[in-house]
Amino acid sequence: MAWYYVVMASSWNLIAGYTGLFSLAHHVLSAIGGYTSALVVIRTGVPIPLGIVAGGIAAGAAGYLIGALTLRMRALYLALATWAFAESTRVVVSMEYGITRGDLGLPVPRLFHTISPRPSYELFLALAAATVAGVWWLLRSRIGYRLRAIRDDEGAARAAGVNTVRWKRFVFAAGSAAAGVAGAAYGHYIGLLSPAGMKFDEMALIIIMVILGGQRTVAGPVAGALVVELVSETLRAYGQIRMVLFALVVLGMMRLYPPGLVGMAQAAAQRIAGAGSRRAARERAS
Repeated sequence: MAWYYVVMASSWNLIAGYTGLFSLAHHVLSAIGGYTSALVVIRTGVPIPLGIVAGGIAAGAAGYLIGALTLRMRALYLALATWAFAESTRVVVSMEYGITRGDLGLPVPRLFHTISPRPSYELFLALAAATVAGVWWLLRSRIGYRLRAIRDDEGAARAAGVNTVRWKRFVFAAGSAAAGVAGAAYGHYIGLLSPAGMKFDEMALIIIMVILGGQRTVAGPVAGALVVELVSETLRAYGQIRMVLFALVVLGMMRLYPPGLVGMAQAAAQRIAGAGSRRAARERAS
């Protein structure tokens, strides 16, 4: 589950952290991928890997549509629009008993017919590694510079020749496709999909992971997802109190140290390196 959230947090960080498009629909795009894969496999009998690919395509198409519909929106307006899309999708899934079975839950064929967790662990680890590597490569290409330019000043980026319409659609589609593949794999791992996974708690958890780990860094969502999932499982017996604790931690982190866990680690490494350099200089002087 931690590796699943690495995919979700890293792909959302690409959209919100690096491009400045604060979407609140990422968890629903994952669910769209899960439901699409499950229904394609159940209705057509295609192999599950093809169903997962179909889930990624469906989520990517939905993300592209969101990007096209919110081209002129920024900040609060974009957040509200994506939240409205997420809630509307959740309501539709809850009501369509004939297709999704609504709140009863949709049974999903499992990808691995074994009681050993190792195959699923390796699958999600591979998905997480591929997502992080893809984000790392993207941000170091010319595309990454364009995305950061849109985040910093969209008007200036447009004046400099950046096709902001094209790249906003692209980043929504790419991030959503990654979430859709993760959601599809999750559905075939857990064996049951329901609208409960589309509640805003999931989106809040993803945001907490990114902010706690370090927004606008590649390693931040990885660290945040691993730490938050570990602590979340430890505190699961306390129910919603854990979300309150996470919220307090995030507020404290944003107030005292916005760079997050990765920023703290980098600062500590620099201090240690600086101390080592000063010690070496003193030894040479003596």
